[in-house]
Amino acid sequence: MANLPLAGIRVLDISQVMAGPFCCMLLGDMGADVIKIEPPKTGDSTRHSMGFRLKGEDSPGFLALNRNKRSIALNLKDDADREVLYALVKSADVLVENARPGVAARLGIDYDTLAKINPRLVYASISGFGQTGPWAQRPGFDLIAQAMSGILSSNGFPGMEPAKNSIAVADLGAGLFSAYAILSAVIGREKSGQGQYIDASLLEAALGLSIWETTELWGTGKSPTPIGSANRMSAPYQAVQASDGWFVIGAANQGLWLTFIQVLGRTELQDDPRYSTNAARVTNRIALIEELAPTFLTRTREEWIDALLAAGVPAAPILDYGEAVTSEQAVARDMVQMVPHPVEGEFKALGFPVKMRGTPQEVRLPPPLLNEHSDLIRQELIDKGLLAAPQEAAQ
Repeated sequence: MANLPLAGIRVLDISQVMAGPFCCMLLGDMGADVIKIEPPKTGDSTRHSMGFRLKGEDSPGFLALNRNKRSIALNLKDDADREVLYALVKSADVLVENARPGVAARLGIDYDTLAKINPRLVYASISGFGQTGPWAQRPGFDLIAQAMSGILSSNGFPGMEPAKNSIAVADLGAGLFSAYAILSAVIGREKSGQGQYIDASLLEAALGLSIWETTELWGTGKSPTPIGSANRMSAPYQAVQASDGWFVIGAANQGLWLTFIQVLGRTELQDDPRYSTNAARVTNRIALIEELAPTFLTRTREEWIDALLAAGVPAAPILDYGEAVTSEQAVARDMVQMVPHPVEGEFKALGFPVKMRGTPQEVRLPPPLLNEHSDLIRQELIDKGLLAAPQEAAQ
């Protein structure tokens, strides 16, 4: 098999929980040699964070975020272990950490320190609010970022208690944005010869994904409010109720709207000025859905979906996750992988969300046991002359 695009790139993953580990897993999936550096005894806190297990001690959450990595346990407060990290830095291309701002400097593993050891190092810090600004020292989790970015205020349904997005959009978004920045910096390094520092945050990831919401704010002068499953820029584009339950529709442009009302047998709406343009339909979205509701109740979900799809109008059932991961499309696209593991035997994990024809990805390494690769990694450093052999160190 051809080398994956990031083969030969070494990544040091000094992060825990979600954003950093997700970022590093994405790099590992593309072929990078990811070395996960964990605290001795406890390891990544996600190893023990979920209320259920499969067979072993590591939680399913840890298993889901740490494939294609090797593990070494280092106490970064210990001088000898920190020297091992410094040796790893000499051979590394990328380092990712997600401690609260200031912690890395106190440990002597901040960018300014490590860049003196390896000027080509691309160093990414992921925190709740970034390294600067009045909120920099606040603790940050996905829920906090969703609350302080505006997401929580605009999610859910009007008049109900605040509802966070069930997907950890701030955490995962920060991981994705960081991976994008890291790859950009690695490419830029080939021109400049220098690495650089990347400062990413959950708050900015959440804001960065709020494209429609901020557009509505600046376009209307009013902060967006919850609109359930509807869309802020198109209508009708939401969940609707058929005679036997809910499904979703997406008549998101004028051509689709005209086809949509033909399928519904409601062509008289074409001449109603409240619905004649997309802008008018968005303005009158609630009235439009109330107008259409009795029509949808005349047929089943399957009947409506079949009729709309046959006409080229987007429509879909609302699947739960059990249905989604076993759907014929998810199966055809290999979105569930059976991952071998020395303790679990095999476990299910999400597959690769992007396919590459020339260099297809694979699970080369299962999520590591804590400190599983310590001896191998240390020997690699000794062989490269980056770390003294134990007997040499003792002299």
